[in-house]
Amino acid sequence: MSSDTGGLILTPPARNYSSWYQWMARLATTVHEDPLPEGDPADLPAWVERRRARLAELLGPEPEPVPLDLETLESVHCDGYRRDKIVFDTEDTMSVPAYLLVPEGREGAPPGAAVLACHGHGPGKSQAVGLEHTDMPNADYALQLARRGYIVLAPDLRCFGERLDWNPEDHYACDTNLVHAAMAGWNPLAQNVWDLRRCLDVLEQHPLVDPTRMGMVGISYGGTVTLFTAAVDSRVAASVVSGYFSSWAESHKMPWNMCGSQIMFGMLGRLEHEDLGALVAPRPMLVETGTEDMLFPVAAATESVRRTRLVYGSHGAAERLAHDVFEGGHQWHGTEALPFLDRWLGHAGGSGSGPDS
Repeated sequence: MSSDTGGLILTPPARNYSSWYQWMARLATTVHEDPLPEGDPADLPAWVERRRARLAELLGPEPEPVPLDLETLESVHCDGYRRDKIVFDTEDTMSVPAYLLVPEGREGAPPGAAVLACHGHGPGKSQAVGLEHTDMPNADYALQLARRGYIVLAPDLRCFGERLDWNPEDHYACDTNLVHAAMAGWNPLAQNVWDLRRCLDVLEQHPLVDPTRMGMVGISYGGTVTLFTAAVDSRVAASVVSGYFSSWAESHKMPWNMCGSQIMFGMLGRLEHEDLGALVAPRPMLVETGTEDMLFPVAAATESVRRTRLVYGSHGAAERLAHDVFEGGHQWHGTEALPFLDRWLGHAGGSGSGPDS
């Protein structure tokens, strides 16, 4: 008897020794405990509230809030914008370094739109603001947004950039951190979402930012935390989830796909990407999917977007969910994302208005 696991055909021996085969065999029998009620729109509101409760359960406890105690470490005047390096506290034992990009022309202007830009796996915030480069195309989207007129906050997520601890070469920081977190009863994904909600506090308190016009974007792991943060914090007025939104069940079939920073204990069969999308609705969200992205397959993404659009449609807001399917791999595209943010956050500067109520 063979099991089709998304292109990987596994034929077990009489006795199985493979942990991977066991995970795939169990996945094949996993079904969603509370699927989106596609055939009965009247059931959607109650279903959404059940999904909200399930997400809170899976994320687990939140840290105790502390004062931000924000400090500017340096300011560098660049071509068309100022780059401030800042640091602020999110827990009594944790601080977050970040870059704040302020475009020329925003100083002294009325409060306007801002974007929280989350990096993916790689160097961290330095890549998002164009200070460091990898082979991922178009990854300096924080810089692109600043040049478009947005105030942009680009933090380091835990285990990246300045927040990366030393590890032996054969150890992966996200997975090592998950071991310590599990022993202590914490969830690294929830900790990063907490940090990012504090980032929204930083933007919300900035005199040049209209708190009703704060967006959020990210590629890959940055897409993960963007989707989660938008699902739990309604201050995210518009979001771009790139190279992520699809299906955990499908992504689970790709070996070495997920890391210790992107999972929650017991999430398979209990929560899916479309469930999170339903919690974002009816706020505007754009999903980017590359046709050659093997980590988050386009077929799964297309189906999840279709189902999520049913929830948006129940709000009379189907046009607020967009799906940019582009020719390419696991990368930030941006072609539709930037105009999408302009549309729903209003002009980046002080004039304009945010999403319709």
